[in-house]
Amino acid sequence: MSSSTPSSAIRFGDFVHPVVAGLISVIVNYGGTFILVFQAASVAGLDPALTASWVWSISIGVGVTGVLLSWMTREPIITAWSTPAAAFLVVALATTPYAEAVGAYLVSAAAFVALGLSGWFERVIRLIPPGVAAGLLAGILLQFGIKAFGGMSIDPLLAGLLIVAYTVLKRFSARYAVVGILALGLAFLLLQARVDLSGLELKLAAPVFTMPAFSLNALLSVALPLFLITLTGQYMPGMLVLRNDGFRTSANPIVAVTGLGSLLMAPFGSHAFNIAAITAAICTGREAHEDPSRRWIAGVAAGVLYILVGVFGVTLAAVFMAFPPTFITTLAGLALLGTIGGSLASALADARTREASLITFLAAAANITMFGIGGAFWGLVVGLLAHAVLNGRLPRAPWRTLHAAIGKGEAN
Repeated sequence: MSSSTPSSAIRFGDFVHPVVAGLISVIVNYGGTFILVFQAASVAGLDPALTASWVWSISIGVGVTGVLLSWMTREPIITAWSTPAAAFLVVALATTPYAEAVGAYLVSAAAFVALGLSGWFERVIRLIPPGVAAGLLAGILLQFGIKAFGGMSIDPLLAGLLIVAYTVLKRFSARYAVVGILALGLAFLLLQARVDLSGLELKLAAPVFTMPAFSLNALLSVALPLFLITLTGQYMPGMLVLRNDGFRTSANPIVAVTGLGSLLMAPFGSHAFNIAAITAAICTGREAHEDPSRRWIAGVAAGVLYILVGVFGVTLAAVFMAFPPTFITTLAGLALLGTIGGSLASALADARTREASLITFLAAAANITMFGIGGAFWGLVVGLLAHAVLNGRLPRAPWRTLHAAIGKGEAN
């Protein structure tokens, strides 16, 4: 049974923590990795109108699919743009005409719609052992936990203030720890005048349609890598985040709906959006709400915020990106501490599968990158191989089978 089974009527107090969790996930996304989109747009030589259209299409698409899926499933389905795909496009768009790249976006999105409708992805997810899934999640999130404290070397006053405040609030009011450090951190930055918003002005974004072009080169060099990178680097860990926190919604509609959204938004610049992984963990755990049946509100809140950013194009994205990197990394790491701890506890709980889960955790934390595929995929591969060797059934050797048969014959 899903942990998101509806309970009593929603009270006003039920909105506070999920909405804050949604806000933090949006801040972390725009403040942490969105710069890759601007870098890719610059490499492609896009003018400000096309760049704003890219921001509009990806923000609106992520927001609408997140609201829709969270509302329909009553689970915190956090959607996001494909970060590893954006990093890939920083290189790929240097040699691919933009119209052909848009055509490749369409092909990749259509492949995700087909995958979601086929039902194969859900079957694969169900085959992953719980300990391996928990170890993978803990390994993926470990870097964020480390960076929360690594900020002490870069900006000791800001990072130290957030860490001390989080610890104190956890001791006296655990429910409001993340809310408290967000408010305190923003107040501290404003008092120090470290967030300069004077040059910003609200401007509505206007979508710009690009007629897609199709070529074999773009299909092989953009569409195929885009599909594989998003599948292994986003959808797989994203679904495992949901499963780790007890949510059981099928992956099929999530893949199909986000794929369809990507398909509709591709002509306006959106490269791919999908279920989130890292920022989803901020909204699926206990920090978002003690009651799992209330955490879907975080998905709706995040979606609404994404839509607002999309409406105003690059303006609000620039606001989030104006925050100091140390504030973003420390806030994200502290918000994820509970999820990291819970994942580690789940991974190591069963003594029989503990070693395989530990290997998965370490492999994912190592962030192995080979053949253009990121650490989440290779951590999973290493973990599944370790689990198969250490805990799987090994075939009986032929000589043992023969010996057993002879022994049975003698006994008869």
